[in-house]
Amino acid sequence: MVYFKVMAIGEIFSTRVEGIVSGGRGLARKDGLPVFIGQSSPGDRLRARIVRESRDWAEAEPLEILEASPLRVEPLCPRYGICGGCSLQHLAYDSQLEAKKSILKESFARIGALPGVPEPAVFPSPPWEYRNRMQFHRLPNGRGVGLMARKGAGVVPLSDCPAADRGIRDLLASGLISPPPHKDRFTLYSRDGLLLREGGPSRGRVKLRGEGILMDAALFFQSNAALLERLIGDLLALAGEADRSRPLADIYCGVGTFAFFLKGSFPRIDLVEENRAALALARENVGGGENGYFAMKDEEWARGRGRGNYGFIVADPPRQGLSPAMRAWLAGVEAPILAYVSCDSSTLARDSRELLAGGWSLEGLGFYDFYPQTAHIESLAVFKREFQKGVKP
Repeated sequence: MVYFKVMAIGEIFSTRVEGIVSGGRGLARKDGLPVFIGQSSPGDRLRARIVRESRDWAEAEPLEILEASPLRVEPLCPRYGICGGCSLQHLAYDSQLEAKKSILKESFARIGALPGVPEPAVFPSPPWEYRNRMQFHRLPNGRGVGLMARKGAGVVPLSDCPAADRGIRDLLASGLISPPPHKDRFTLYSRDGLLLREGGPSRGRVKLRGEGILMDAALFFQSNAALLERLIGDLLALAGEADRSRPLADIYCGVGTFAFFLKGSFPRIDLVEENRAALALARENVGGGENGYFAMKDEEWARGRGRGNYGFIVADPPRQGLSPAMRAWLAGVEAPILAYVSCDSSTLARDSRELLAGGWSLEGLGFYDFYPQTAHIESLAVFKREFQKGVKP
């Protein structure tokens, strides 16, 4: 019989941090069992207190750094650790990149159980003033705005955020940001002098790679324009390897950003998006012609497509990844290249296992650091396959 040692809530112990795991917490051990500690760095030796426990793992909060890791830096933001926006400011930026790359690889090994995964290419971002799109919350007194606190349900008042685009920083410093009526939460977008906000002028054209993309601050749009331009460039390069005599499928298309840049390479595009307002903007961005616009959930669309016949597929699902129906459809679809844009390494690894079982091969993996100072991981997995040609689209 195996007996598990129990770690009691409130227990204080000393340990050394081994690495960073998903969510940005440090991994340490006590009595051989894993303990996850926030705001810790690989190599730290510290005193910590157990705040949550189960039979085979625990969470702890740091109390005192006994020996600081050489990877540590002084956080730039005085609200770090109180505001819930960032979780890795205490790590040097190169170390953040290395930690996230390791998490991506570990997800494929542990969740996907996939050997021989390509070494991820790493695409860094400017570490500060990178965030063009931010969501703010109304303060309880109704005066001013802030971000959600790291602990509890409170809102931390802010007069600055060094991760925000300069336009948002200037607006915070002015104290002139106010929530729209009847909304406790709202979004701002800023880039190159353009400022969009819910409750104010919310629609406008964002310049990407010299082109204007119509967006709405109330709808999802990538928050790091510099890295988005890099990702678009890589998708354009992949399109050059695709079968451009056949249609493109842009699944979870949002406002049609990827399709806008790829539309000149394919005879038709099928755009799939559950959010009707986003799909309406996609139609404005991409245009009509022979393109198909499908306002439906991914599983509904997948179940009605048969084997499909596309020259290139781009899929950019939300954090929960592909639905089971979409995974099954993609496993059997006839297309030479699938570009899977992921915002969660664990669901990407899960989905990749089924795609590989369906005959795809994973030919490339890239980590795009859309969110420096946080534990979020955005990546691009490139799948290719051989199939029997000759079927008409």
